[in-house]
Amino acid sequence: MSREQGLNRKERNSALIEVMLLAAVADGTVSDAELQMLLKRIIERPEFEGTRPEEINRLVQSCLKSLASAKSIEQVLASLRERLPDHKNRMLAFGLAAAVGFADQRASRAELGLLKTIQAGLGISEDEVSRIVDAVEKGDSLAEALGEPAERFYAEVMVLVSAADGQVNDAEAHALVESFAADPVFKNVNPQRAQEFISEAVSALATEGLPERIRALAHGLSTHAQRLKAFGLAMRIANASGHASGTELKLLELLQATFGLADDEVEQIRRQL
Repeated sequence: MSREQGLNRKERNSALIEVMLLAAVADGTVSDAELQMLLKRIIERPEFEGTRPEEINRLVQSCLKSLASAKSIEQVLASLRERLPDHKNRMLAFGLAAAVGFADQRASRAELGLLKTIQAGLGISEDEVSRIVDAVEKGDSLAEALGEPAERFYAEVMVLVSAADGQVNDAEAHALVESFAADPVFKNVNPQRAQEFISEAVSALATEGLPERIRALAHGLSTHAQRLKAFGLAMRIANASGHASGTELKLLELLQATFGLADDEVEQIRRQL
């Protein structure tokens, strides 16, 4: 990860923790349930993968000081917008705030008012709010509500392999397009959505770096069947031109290790290509 990517990650994560703390203190008190929810959401999100407990503690303390010194909620929201420039992360911030706000099973009037302020400040639509709050109230993962279906991660793993050696050749591009058109896993993904998946994957790789995106894939593809499918798609792209390059082979090895796939499972996928 480059220094710039590391700084971007730290700024984003501080903003995510800050918005959760903001929701927790909205009614003047922080309940045990709210604190537990804050920690739970930090642990489950790939954005915080690899962050040591002491680092999280320092971030929390820094965010508390930042909130205490803020002159107005408008100043806080302006800072959040600056550190969360893309809409997906702003939706995530709202979702995390909502999860903390509803940690006691019902949000107080003050917490609901704050959530409306955060919604307006981060530009979250009513439809998006409805999806997020529905997921929070059911205790579900925020992934689906944030537009993180498995198909998106399948697309991303193909993009990562395509870009592994620094360039996407014609055979890889053709294989990627062919997968979207022919593979049953993408049957509900229209061409526009497919292009969005690809653009998001390229952007995430550029801003966050490969290690973090690999961790995100591991979180997003949580079942063994999903990971097998993703690895098969990755291997198809890597071998599109007849054989995988050295860089692509290393990435496949990293994916296999991260996904926890056995050698015989990988060999079976190889034989099916």
